[in-house]
Amino acid sequence: MSLSPASADPAAFIRLHTAPAPVPLCPDIHLWQATEITPIWHATEDWLQRNGVPPPFWAFPWAGGQAVARLILDDPPLVAGKRVMDFAAGSGLIAIAAMKAGAASVTAVEIDPFAITATGLNADLNGVSITGLTQDIIGQPLSGIDILLAGDVCYERSFAEAALAWFRELARSGITVLVGDPGRAYLPSQGLEKVATFNVPTTLELEDRAVRVTDVWRVPAP
Repeated sequence: MSLSPASADPAAFIRLHTAPAPVPLCPDIHLWQATEITPIWHATEDWLQRNGVPPPFWAFPWAGGQAVARLILDDPPLVAGKRVMDFAAGSGLIAIAAMKAGAASVTAVEIDPFAITATGLNADLNGVSITGLTQDIIGQPLSGIDILLAGDVCYERSFAEAALAWFRELARSGITVLVGDPGRAYLPSQGLEKVATFNVPTTLELEDRAVRVTDVWRVPAP
């Protein structure tokens, strides 16, 4: 398969290599996604590295993000009128759901500029406005944020430990922190409060089963 190289225009790259499709658990939201028929689905790690493309986590609606998005769409008062941050936003699914649920504003944060570009494209696709921030903000205090939402941040030990420690500090400062997780390896076994559980459709290309039981957890103030 011939794939066009990534250029100085990541938006054009995303449009070329993904396609708009509904999110399984939130079908009213459409994202630019990798599917079996889109080129990036078949791209190898070597090809991505040669073309300067980070791993395209932004091209898939991961289970943890789907669960958080579904929760706030089902319970809009969680975010309505509030200033929201979507941390490690990936595709921006949670950010889009928060705006649809009536958030006053949403900031999507990522270290991957392709993810922020994808978030912007997905926001346009769904008719909402989101502020994108490409920055590593772990450990920083957050001003002007009422609630932080995150999905699938417990897949790697050092990142999960740093993120959860920061989440606890944010909770102590009065920020509500909700995390969606389908049982990733480094989810803490204690110290979190379960808010909701969803059966999230996924794909065997990404997960080891067709449906992931996925919880949304609240990080309590220490």
